[in-house]
Amino acid sequence: MDERAALALLARELEFAGDDAAIIDGLVITTDMLHDRTDFPDGTTRYTAGWRAVGASLSDVAAMGAEATAAVAAYAAPEFDPEELLGFVRGARDVCERVDAKYVGGDLDGHDEFTVTTTAIGHTDDPVPRSGARAGDLVCVTGTLGRSAAALEFFERGDDAALDRANELFRFEPRVAAGRALAPHATAMMDSSDGLARSLHQLADASDCGFAIESDPVPIADALLEVAADDDVLERATTFGEDFELVVTLPESALEAVQAAIGVDLTVLGHATAADHGITLDGEPLADQGFTHGG
Repeated sequence: MDERAALALLARELEFAGDDAAIIDGLVITTDMLHDRTDFPDGTTRYTAGWRAVGASLSDVAAMGAEATAAVAAYAAPEFDPEELLGFVRGARDVCERVDAKYVGGDLDGHDEFTVTTTAIGHTDDPVPRSGARAGDLVCVTGTLGRSAAALEFFERGDDAALDRANELFRFEPRVAAGRALAPHATAMMDSSDGLARSLHQLADASDCGFAIESDPVPIADALLEVAADDDVLERATTFGEDFELVVTLPESALEAVQAAIGVDLTVLGHATAADHGITLDGEPLADQGFTHGG
């Protein structure tokens, strides 16, 4: 059973499963696990790991349109190197401060592979689910796509300058402020941690709709244009994942107000359609392809 099948199984058993985070009486809570083999390429600093691990959970809070309050992490490693441990905590603290949240501690344990489990907490009285998109809504994405795909290229180069660049690209800003600005208008929203293509499939499944998007407006990160071949850029930007932008649907009438308030670029990719139209890119079926944890 792969990750998506496992999640579907659990969703049938757990009342609060199905969105980026659970909401209980306005309390938003989410948890993530990251580890060396699949999430931290060679050359990832512990500072970047702390930022990225906690940022991943904060991104789930953002996807619910919620205010971020606090985060904790369980840190497991073969040994507790003081410099690495402090680097991790400082990265975790700094990403929290970036979104006006607090990093408040966690747990330590020994493990044969560096592994981190993070939990973020937030609050909202009006959460945005994945299940509200309707035919005619615009589908949009914040920021740019392809930062993490580009970072992997720099990690693989391995020299000091390339590793500095890779770590910088890996430290994304969780879109908490953008999510808050989108929340009053959004009909459905999630983050793009699994990639744009897979996010569209997940939103479509939850909302019982389809999507028709175009390739020309897809916002490509400059770093990806720098390292990828021209004929590979679009696929990597839409399927690599791990960019932690927001994929959102909203009525066309709300677009102008949202763009004025959001504080980050918001790109219209296309629109929602009836479910039987499927999910298309430039009129052709868009495969459900993206990042899979544990692969």
